[in-house]
Amino acid sequence: MRFKQFILMFIVCLWSVHLHAQELAATVNVQTNKIENQIDTKIFTQFQKQLKDFINQRKWTTDAFAIEEKIDCSFYITIESIASPGVYEAKLSVVANRPVYNASYTTPLLNMQDANFTFKYQLAQPMEFNENRVQGADPLEANLTAVIAYYINIIIGLDYDSFAPKAGLPYFNKALNIVYNAPEGSGITGWKSYDGQRNRYIFVDNLTKSGFDKLHELIYSYNREGLDQMADKPEIARAAILNALMGMQELNETNVNSMVVPILMQGKFTEIVGIFGTADKAMKKQLLNTLSSIDIANINRYKEKLE
Repeated sequence: MRFKQFILMFIVCLWSVHLHAQELAATVNVQTNKIENQIDTKIFTQFQKQLKDFINQRKWTTDAFAIEEKIDCSFYITIESIASPGVYEAKLSVVANRPVYNASYTTPLLNMQDANFTFKYQLAQPMEFNENRVQGADPLEANLTAVIAYYINIIIGLDYDSFAPKAGLPYFNKALNIVYNAPEGSGITGWKSYDGQRNRYIFVDNLTKSGFDKLHELIYSYNREGLDQMADKPEIARAAILNALMGMQELNETNVNSMVVPILMQGKFTEIVGIFGTADKAMKKQLLNTLSSIDIANINRYKEKLE
């Protein structure tokens, strides 16, 4: 009897750990080629491990995630230069994907480059983040975790939006809170509306302001009513995806200085060509008209494949 009770308790414990797993399955890659002759590479071996643990082992929501539900994402950091001892100027690329129902592939949720990532890191420096005290004790140390936490909340928000209309708003608001309370100091940029035409402030502002309310429904429609239905109802799903893209076109043309729609379109080329390769001429014509507004960089490639 005791043996059976033990087995039952063991199963319950496993189930509990499985149910409350953290949200992200992130990889972290740090490139130091440009400064290898100026540093002890052990610093960034430790940095990469610490950052991966910070992202993956922290609980970012109050929801229960099964292991297979973890969000697939990657953080690529390229160290460009040493601003001062222990202070680094870097570029950050963030990629996140979402599984497609009844399919063997994933769809890009986010593919974003951030060229303004300056932070301080020393060997064994703790990585801490408190959303109620984003600035921390040292602005340059705090900027490291503030930037990463900002993108984590963006990733979670986009993932939630893709499964339920406007479900991601609480996490976009968390990212907005980080922007409003971001560290300030020499070399820290990307948090203000005037820090260039593409920055963290503008991106999350697009995701939270009332003029973009429809965007969250379009993200849901593209993914849940479109991609997730392609296996069972391809014609209906294809129409839903086109309607979502046309809705994004309308948003993009109404909000001339926005950056969110072009960012969300990055990495979608192969997927869209695959979806619409067998569509009729009228649908392809409408699609190309839409893409000429929301994915200008790739429009010639689309024309080669779809005209």
